[in-house]
Amino acid sequence: MAREVAVPLEVEEAVPRGLSRARKALNLARRHPLGVFGLLVIGLLFFCGIFADLVAPYDPLAPNRSIQTLAQLSAAVDADQTTFTVADASKVGFGQTVTIDDEKVTILLLDADTLTVQRGAAGTVAAPHEADVSLEITSADKLEGPSLSHPFGTDRLGRDVLSRTIFGARISLLIGLVSILFGVTVGAMFGVISGYFGRFLDSIIQRSVDVLLAFPALILLLAIVAVIGDEDSAVRQFLADHTPIPQGTFLGVPNFLDIFVISLAIGVAVVVSVTRVVRGAVLSIKENVYVDAARALGASDARIMWHHIFPNVAALVVILASITLPLAILAEAAISFLGVGVPAPTPSWGADMTGPNREIALSGSWWPVFFPGLALSLVVLGFNMLGDAFRDISDPRLRGTLGSGSGRTSGL
Repeated sequence: MAREVAVPLEVEEAVPRGLSRARKALNLARRHPLGVFGLLVIGLLFFCGIFADLVAPYDPLAPNRSIQTLAQLSAAVDADQTTFTVADASKVGFGQTVTIDDEKVTILLLDADTLTVQRGAAGTVAAPHEADVSLEITSADKLEGPSLSHPFGTDRLGRDVLSRTIFGARISLLIGLVSILFGVTVGAMFGVISGYFGRFLDSIIQRSVDVLLAFPALILLLAIVAVIGDEDSAVRQFLADHTPIPQGTFLGVPNFLDIFVISLAIGVAVVVSVTRVVRGAVLSIKENVYVDAARALGASDARIMWHHIFPNVAALVVILASITLPLAILAEAAISFLGVGVPAPTPSWGADMTGPNREIALSGSWWPVFFPGLALSLVVLGFNMLGDAFRDISDPRLRGTLGSGSGRTSGL
């Protein structure tokens, strides 16, 4: 009997561990292709959020400009001469301000190929120019469609949509992580305290949660942002005066304090739902025998909650964080879409889908709205697909079922 068991053990030991792990990973990827898709999308989100400065081809705040040659001087001009003769004035228009070398001049009168100009416009200094010098004009590349130079096109101000979408990933990632870190931590703390102590303290916490849950989620979020997101709010003033959080650009994020306050507002909304779920789990856990044994040995309430209650709800807290992270990103997009979120001109997926961009999209220029919306949809879908895959892998009852990797239900 021992020899029969020894043969497969020797064969199994002959297989390299690295190859075995690689095969397991490959098998998991084959069984959960949508989970792999979600993992790739989330990885791309983190990559763009962290390395946006290296990945983005253009500055997301600066309009992209192109130089167009309008005409060339037929003869040299002196510094005090106000009449120019050009080879072809067909592209020159009245009132235009053009550039000649380092000088700017304004076209006052156009007569065939003779131009009467105002020298030294826009604070420049009049200077002599040689023949064949070009008259150039610089213009923003407004509402250019997708092309090789701008794969996602440009918006109404000439800013590159691809660069704004990439930097929008950084804003969404920052808001999602800060709001979830704050909301899940505070919510888990209130949930453990409420479920463990019960009675009067539980009633106070849960009735407060009931009041907040009575409001629709978006209305509640807008109310919280209006209270703590205002420039004169006590929360913002406290953070500005008593914490090292910078008000300007930090970690590549402009208006860092404003975005941090918005993250806290979303985190407050997360606290409400997390508190209710964790409290329900604690009500069951505190009835276990080991809790009674710890209390009989003289353990304090704080020790019981930290060493016996919280470790048993830690997995639930992690799951709640993974579920609410895409919802926090979606919430930021929603309030930015309504105009009370990330301040302009900071790149934001929600802000780029509203305002003038939305009106422009209705008139036919769809790309400034489509690509940020596509990025937002892919990120939320990616988190859902990855969460479903982890659920199927961790739950033995769901392993190998036909529903593995399918989308989440509408409960989210």
